[in-house]
Amino acid sequence: MAQLSNRPGSKNSRSGRGGPDVILDVIFEDGLLFLALRNIGDEPATDVSVTFSERVVGLGGDREVSALPLFRRLTFLAPGREIRAFLDTSASYFARRQPTQIVANIACRGAHGRPRARQITHDLEIYRQLGYVRKSAEQTEG
Repeated sequence: MAQLSNRPGSKNSRSGRGGPDVILDVIFEDGLLFLALRNIGDEPATDVSVTFSERVVGLGGDREVSALPLFRRLTFLAPGREIRAFLDTSASYFARRQPTQIVANIACRGAHGRPRARQITHDLEIYRQLGYVRKSAEQTEG
């Protein structure tokens, strides 16, 4: 006999589906840092919001990325979809002594308005010492 589970992402939940499962990921690519809001669940997420433990300032110190409308209230995020926001170059971010421990509190609603929430902690310090190769314009064009 199958067991029912209400865990997020469980295929055997009462609805028969796992529901939305929204995460905030940090992506390091070629010396660039991105924040990615991603629905890894199998249902749409609505009214998605992220609050950060710290102000996260990027773009060379010109913008508080943590205050972008994307993180305040995203009306709809389809299953399997991701929205990336450029944070900064790693060199600039660390040179300006931005926070390396970031806690993201993520809230959203699933089917029938059921609230979902999770907390994710990121340690950006792990990217400080990583080397990378900058791609020239000639390598990326073409």
